[in-house]
Amino acid sequence: MIEREVKLEAGPAFHLPDLAGVVAGVEVGPPETVRMETVYFDTPDLRLARWGVSLRRRAGEGWTLKLAEPPSTSGKRNTTVLARQELTFQGGAKPPEAALEVVRAYVRKAELVPVARLSTVRRRVRLVDGNGARVAEVVDDEVSVRDGRRVAARFREIEVEVAGADGADGIITLLVTRLRGAGAGAPDPTPKHIRALGPRAIEPPEVATEPLPPDATARHVIKFGLAESVAALLHHDPLVRTGRDPEAVHQARVATRKLRSNLRTFGPLLDVEWTEALRAELGWIASGLGVVRDREVLLMRLRERARSLPANDLRSATSLLHILEVEIDALRDRLSADLDSQRYIDLLERLVEASHVPMTLPDADQPAATSLPALATTPWRRLRSAVRQLPENPTDPELHRIRILAKRARYAAEAVAPIVGADATAFARAAAKLQTVLGEHQDSVTAQAWLRAAKVTGRRAFVAGELIALEGIAAEKARSDWPKVWKSLDRKRLRGWMP
Repeated sequence: MIEREVKLEAGPAFHLPDLAGVVAGVEVGPPETVRMETVYFDTPDLRLARWGVSLRRRAGEGWTLKLAEPPSTSGKRNTTVLARQELTFQGGAKPPEAALEVVRAYVRKAELVPVARLSTVRRRVRLVDGNGARVAEVVDDEVSVRDGRRVAARFREIEVEVAGADGADGIITLLVTRLRGAGAGAPDPTPKHIRALGPRAIEPPEVATEPLPPDATARHVIKFGLAESVAALLHHDPLVRTGRDPEAVHQARVATRKLRSNLRTFGPLLDVEWTEALRAELGWIASGLGVVRDREVLLMRLRERARSLPANDLRSATSLLHILEVEIDALRDRLSADLDSQRYIDLLERLVEASHVPMTLPDADQPAATSLPALATTPWRRLRSAVRQLPENPTDPELHRIRILAKRARYAAEAVAPIVGADATAFARAAAKLQTVLGEHQDSVTAQAWLRAAKVTGRRAFVAGELIALEGIAAEKARSDWPKVWKSLDRKRLRGWMP
């Protein structure tokens, strides 16, 4: 379940106002008062809290795990509304194994221990629709932070909570406006346990990028690139484990690919044995993520294609694609086993260490501005050479190879962009466009291969033929489009930063 909530400050004189009529068509239930005893668990260095995650046990309610909001792809984040995935578990005094599995990437070999104990007096008002279903909940919490029998601190907060996403922000806005009009303070997204734990809980996560100094060395940039991708992998790991959202798998796969690419790009400045061992293990987990991602992309693609088929073919198309769904379930199970393995935990430990102390060679202490552009130039030259050697009508594998080289050139440019600046970013965007159009071609080739290999007969075989025809058209379009995209990339002005 996705929990969406806004927290407001409240002074001693604040009283919950009458909420009747604030949201049209919604009834306000009678106020309730409950007392809650809550214990939060974390590692001794507060890894969960620093990642924006919480694990609590509340007397009479069991265990609740809240995951951090996914990173914003647009760079914009709603700093008022907290939207977090909430999972519940049954269990005794110790954290349930099922909850531990979700946050394994953060905890790894550490131990979860009680870190905060809260006693709360909650005054709650529920808002329900005409069928009696909960629409929202407004609570007034008086919280005591306990240190043994002593009360270490007290605070008060108002929460507006809405389950789900449909119309949630609109409901929240109406309720928050009413509460603020009655004297509630400004929104403050800080969770209770973070307020209780204090400054240590708002320190950066154990893996985080640091601003590059003006005189950055190559080592600074290497560390920045590794930390960025390791942090992305760690953040998306729980999301891969808990849901069927293809985007989480995609982002985790991108993180592993970028790590391998950066280790290749910066290879001349890194210890060879250390680099190759790390790249090999990253290749292992990237493969597990990749097969799931590829099949999920294929399923989404074929579902979209099937929508254009005649209505009397849709049932057969659904039956055909069910074969793919079963495949994905099996691959997901295999990926889950990999993520639960000691091999993966060991890899994460090594990645965290690498993000802090990469094994660089003495040459990595040279100025980044003069030493790194040449390293990012090599993947581009390999791409250009491969394109020039293509025959007039390249085969599907040859075009796939160009796509891989375009991706490497893009990642290399992105790796040095923090020091090179906008010129490298522009080149990377142009390379990404080539990667996209050739990716469309490869996805079509993969779809046709899967459809031809599907062991179906009768109407399902006929539908497979229809889909193959549609994919053939898509592949031909990508073939005709990619040379133009290549010409846009192969421009000198995009490479002015290369030596």
